[in-house]
Amino acid sequence: MAGFTHFNQQGEAIMVDVSAKKETVREATAEGRITMSSECFQKIKDGSMGKGDVLGVARIAGIMGAKRTADMIPLCHILNLTKVEIQFSLEGAECAVLAQCTVKTTGKTGVEMEALTGVNIALLTIYDMCKAVDKTMEMGGIHLCRKSGGKSGDFVRPGTPG
Repeated sequence: MAGFTHFNQQGEAIMVDVSAKKETVREATAEGRITMSSECFQKIKDGSMGKGDVLGVARIAGIMGAKRTADMIPLCHILNLTKVEIQFSLEGAECAVLAQCTVKTTGKTGVEMEALTGVNIALLTIYDMCKAVDKTMEMGGIHLCRKSGGKSGDFVRPGTPG
């Protein structure tokens, strides 16, 4: 198990000890999209979905999801997040909603999982609020766009706009 930090000498899963790490400002952004029928997209765009403000509810859900990442992903550290922001872009030609989650903290471990969780929960919430209109919606393209801070330094996914 050499090289894997989430396993001890006996191969058992452990939570990584980060106590010796330096605290640094850490930030991560992740994104993903959900595609849907033109009818469903128009209802989101117009704010006429029967369950209410789809993107407003999805934004709150994504923020809550990012804050609760350690409750859902085994071995994740509980982090004191200082920023969680969810942004949406409507992509009319594709009948898609792009969700982007940026998370920030000052700590000993990164916030990549929190950003990815925030995006996933936001997209799942859109699906939940719209499934009466379109059960064929599809989520995908979920990925880390960038991260900064920590020993490994900065990362920008190739093709990510500046």
